[in-house]
Amino acid sequence: MDNIEVRITRQDHPESEPYEETFSIPYRSNMNIISVLMEIRQNPVTKDGKQTTPVQWDMNCLEEVCGACSMLINGKPRQACSTLVDQLEQPITLAPMTTFPVIRDLFIDRGKMFDALKRVKAWIPIDGTYDIGPGPRMNENTRQWAYELSKCFTCGVCLEACPNVNEKTDFLGPFVFAQIRLKNVHPTGEMNKEERLEAFMGEGGLEECGNSQNCVQSCPKGIPLTTSIAAINREATVQSFKSFFG
Repeated sequence: MDNIEVRITRQDHPESEPYEETFSIPYRSNMNIISVLMEIRQNPVTKDGKQTTPVQWDMNCLEEVCGACSMLINGKPRQACSTLVDQLEQPITLAPMTTFPVIRDLFIDRGKMFDALKRVKAWIPIDGTYDIGPGPRMNENTRQWAYELSKCFTCGVCLEACPNVNEKTDFLGPFVFAQIRLKNVHPTGEMNKEERLEAFMGEGGLEECGNSQNCVQSCPKGIPLTTSIAAINREATVQSFKSFFG
């Protein structure tokens, strides 16, 4: 293979219509999608010789930690930094994920994921506790499986894969289940457990989940999302009885 053909869905600004451009770049072994995009940025000329603007995308860590480079690669939501050209069928198609607003080209706004975490208070409140001393220690077995939940890097892939995240629902997304479970199992975070559950039991919360399990199949970190969904549903059932009977 001498050249790589790449078809990119582009959009000049949030209100403009998307369009496609095709590029042909020299092939090198062990290229990832970020390398492909960088090659196009250095020489933004389409396959038919038309000079164009450099393609815009988002990236930070380049090692599948930040979650910024999520996009549709050959129709599947993936991380551009960890997707290798040698493992893809040609031509390669790149497009922004459809679940999020497009800022420009492949650059999307994942802000609603962080808004969802704010709504369910997915953090451990420790402000003002320094003088009290160290908090309770977490059991080692619990810490080990909780670490798997902590690998979430808000990449948005699970939202893109979930059929229940669309313009007809307000579902916050599968990743919220794991983050609530992670914070609720923490010895200090457990003190706000009921508050988090009540927030997620509201509109756009756990009732919107159809349990299709697309999320766990597409998660780049292999986070046990389906077990978290089951666990949070059980805890929410108990919480609803507590709320009803006072």
